[in-house]
Amino acid sequence: MAGEPQDDCLFCKIVAGTIPATIVRETDTTVAFRDINPQAPTHVLIIPKAHYENAAALAAADPALTADVVREAQAVADEEKLDSYRLVFNTGSGAGQTVWHVHGHVLGGRGLEWPPG
Repeated sequence: MAGEPQDDCLFCKIVAGTIPATIVRETDTTVAFRDINPQAPTHVLIIPKAHYENAAALAAADPALTADVVREAQAVADEEKLDSYRLVFNTGSGAGQTVWHVHGHVLGGRGLEWPPG
């Protein structure tokens, strides 16, 4: 069921504390942690503690939680002293999503070209 922890979800296990992560911020509704395969000097993932498959599902089900995730992106950027950053949500395997728990990538600390692909 949407919002409920999934036994087979890597990020749900990070939220539960059964898989370690380098956590940089945590709120009542979100967890932010360093990506294990960083694509920039700063690469932090922000996830809701509730399980939603992707950004579209989260936005449709819980706009307030969506706002919490985006707000935490700015908090991470502030703590990392980023003047600018990119916030990316991959939705679907064709877009590069490999973990089926919505997560925003905060990328910064280097120039980020456009288009990204």
